[in-house]
Amino acid sequence: MREKLFSHQTQTTCWDHPKMTELFQTLADLNNVRFSAYRTAIKIRRLQKALCLDLLELNTTNEVFKQHKLNQNDQLLSVPDVINCLTTTYDGLEQMHKDLVNVPLCVDMCLNWLLNVYDTGRTGKIRVQSLKIGLMSLSKGLLEEKYRYLFKEVAGPTEMCDQRQLGLLLHDAIQIPRQLGEVAAFGGSNIEPSVRSCFQQNNNKPEISVKEFIDWMRLEPQSMVWLPVLHRVAAAETAKHQAKCNICKECPIVGFRYRSLKHFNYDVCQSCFFSGRTAKGHKLHYPMVEYCIPTTSGEDVRDFTKVLKNKFRSKKYFAKHPRLGYLPVQTVLEGDNLET
Repeated sequence: MREKLFSHQTQTTCWDHPKMTELFQTLADLNNVRFSAYRTAIKIRRLQKALCLDLLELNTTNEVFKQHKLNQNDQLLSVPDVINCLTTTYDGLEQMHKDLVNVPLCVDMCLNWLLNVYDTGRTGKIRVQSLKIGLMSLSKGLLEEKYRYLFKEVAGPTEMCDQRQLGLLLHDAIQIPRQLGEVAAFGGSNIEPSVRSCFQQNNNKPEISVKEFIDWMRLEPQSMVWLPVLHRVAAAETAKHQAKCNICKECPIVGFRYRSLKHFNYDVCQSCFFSGRTAKGHKLHYPMVEYCIPTTSGEDVRDFTKVLKNKFRSKKYFAKHPRLGYLPVQTVLEGDNLET
C-alpha cells in the first residue's frame, strides 16, 4: 500500500511508501543541528540505515551492476529493471543479515528513494549512472575506495575524466542532499563552480586522473563535503571517549568529541556542539578539534601544544583567521558559505 501525495510545488502526483513518509517526518527532528554538513550527513545516515545500505559492501554493489549488465551509463532503466537490480541486491544482503533485512520492504523503500532523488519528473525511468552513484554513495566501504569507484563510473576508457564527466558525477551526487532540502549549503544545484575548482587545482589540464580527483576530494570541496562527513558520522556512532562534556556533563562522551584548542580540559559532546551551546568563557569562534574515534597519546600532546600557542592569541586573531573545515567553492547567487 502506498500513499498518494500531491506536490503543490511541482503540481505532480507522486507515491510514497507509508514507512518512507514516517522516516521523512523523523528527519525533521534533526533540523536543530546548526551545521549544514552534519545535519545533512546525519539525515543521510538515518536514511542509509533505514534502507539497510549501511550493510551493503561497495564491491557487492559493483558485482550486482555487472550481473545485471549495467554498462551503458546513459541507458534509461524502467521501474521493473530497477526492482530486478534491487531484488538481487537485497536477496544477497538477506542471506548475510537474515534478521535485519526485510527484502520486499527494502526494495520498496529503496525504489521510492531512488525515484524521489533521480526521477523528480515521475517519468518512471532512471539513468543507469544515477542508480549506480546513488547506491554507491550510500554503500558501506572505505571513503577513498568509494571515491575511486565513483570516479571509475564516469571515467573514459583511458581511466581519465574530463570536465563534462566530472560534472555528471557531481550532478548525480548532489541530488542526494537536494532531495533532503539541503542543497543550498553545498553551493546549490549548479555544479560548474565545483568542476572548475577541481580542474584549477590541477592546472586546468583537459583531463584528470583518479589520484588527482581523490586529492581534490580530500580537501572536502563544498559541494561534496557531506560525503566524508557521512563517513565520520558512521565512525563516531560507537565511539566512547574518556572525557566529560563541560556543558551537559555527559561522561564518557559518546559519538563525536569536540576538544577546545583555546582552553585546557574543555570538551563538548556532539549534542551540545551541534546545538551551538557553549560554557561560560568559551566563544563559538574559538578553534575546536573533532574526534570521531578515541584520541591517541600523540594527538593529546599535539592538542596540548596548540592550546599553549592559542593561549597567547587575541580575540582579533581568531576573528581574522576562521578555520574552514572544507574547500569553499565560489558560487553565483545560490547558497552561502557553510558554517565553520
